[in-house]
Amino acid sequence: MSIDTVLLDLDGTLVDSVYVHTTAWKLAFRDVGVTVASHHVQRAIGMGGDRLVAHVAGQSVEDAMGDEVRERHQRYLDERFHDLSATDGAGELLEALRGKGFNVVLASSADKELSERLLELLDGAGQHLHESIAGAEAEQSKPEPDLIEVALESVDATRAVMIGDAVWDVEAAAKAGVPCVALLTGGFGSAELLEAGAVAVYDSPRELMAHLDEAPFKD
Repeated sequence: MSIDTVLLDLDGTLVDSVYVHTTAWKLAFRDVGVTVASHHVQRAIGMGGDRLVAHVAGQSVEDAMGDEVRERHQRYLDERFHDLSATDGAGELLEALRGKGFNVVLASSADKELSERLLELLDGAGQHLHESIAGAEAEQSKPEPDLIEVALESVDATRAVMIGDAVWDVEAAAKAGVPCVALLTGGFGSAELLEAGAVAVYDSPRELMAHLDEAPFKD
């Protein structure tokens, strides 16, 4: 059975946003009197925001001020939105995937409004998506498989591949039974992405485009 669907993460995969997110989260924690190390925050980017506060700062911080931290993170992200840009080759990759006949589905932990704003950075390439699934449409966020499963159901996929940039994408895809191709655009190293279960690792969407005639996209 051939691949008929390609799922894609957004933050860090199609949009160069990880380090802006890292700064926004760090400042949000600072505002509520919680000190976190930037490298700990960076490695949590890609999991759902509902999980990140507890993962980085502990359950007690989540219980006491999780919603406030998330609100402040969004405020800082809005202030720095002008620093975001598409990753190298992101728009061309979407066009190439659509051109090869795949169902192209976005599976992003971001809310729908933010996803739409981020897609605008791809200069119209969002038109190549068949579906766009936002975090609120899944019961549990990454690294749980719910978002992947909703995305698969949205196009009645029979066999799919995931493209992501974080170990959380790889783990979520594995739980859903979907192989994951990882990019280095999120700041994770090749070794840890492969150890998490990625079937291949590429530097950027542009480099990946040169391998769309290879496994796992083509058997």
